[in-house]
Amino acid sequence: MDIKCIYIYLQKIYLSMKKMIVLMLAIGALSSLQAQTYKADVSDSQVKWLGKKVTGEHTGFINLKEGKLLAENGKITGGNFIVDMSSITNIDIESAEYNAKLVGHLKSDDFFGVEKYPNATFKIKSVKAVKESNASHHFTGDITIKETTKEITIPAVVKIEGDVITANATFDIDRSDFDVRYGSGSFFSDLGDNLIYDDFNLSINLVAKK
Repeated sequence: MDIKCIYIYLQKIYLSMKKMIVLMLAIGALSSLQAQTYKADVSDSQVKWLGKKVTGEHTGFINLKEGKLLAENGKITGGNFIVDMSSITNIDIESAEYNAKLVGHLKSDDFFGVEKYPNATFKIKSVKAVKESNASHHFTGDITIKETTKEITIPAVVKIEGDVITANATFDIDRSDFDVRYGSGSFFSDLGDNLIYDDFNLSINLVAKK
């Protein structure tokens, strides 16, 4: 093989390697733009509930069963979550007997019917960045409690730091929208001191990791 042939051969190898490097860089750039999944850390995440009635209020926790957030190019694009309704607890009643009675009542068909409906879900449909005193993002999606699905928008303060996303949100849900009737003025009249307000509050501290 003469020098000219060797030169042409080496030039072909160089061009082939150059194309391969360009292709690898393109694939790397494309993969960095694809959706990244951040899995909810259920041990570090917290869901706190607060319900009020004419004569007082009660509060407690519910466990996040599983969930994830999707992000592209450093922006959250979607996600979904499952809450274990059978895990509901109360933290303000000191008496073990009355605490158990309240928790049992909340799990019963009068309220959330957890034997038949063990999970509540939230599926994100859109995310909007905002500049508000209590929120950096609005998460709009479908929440399902018992047999009813409603669209809601949740304001949240979100931080993306490396492989971790944290989100803090406080918002109200109208239980009458989900056929939770006990003590509700939307379904019964003349309840007097037995009235339990329809709105209950959820405070969520979410930690999600790659």
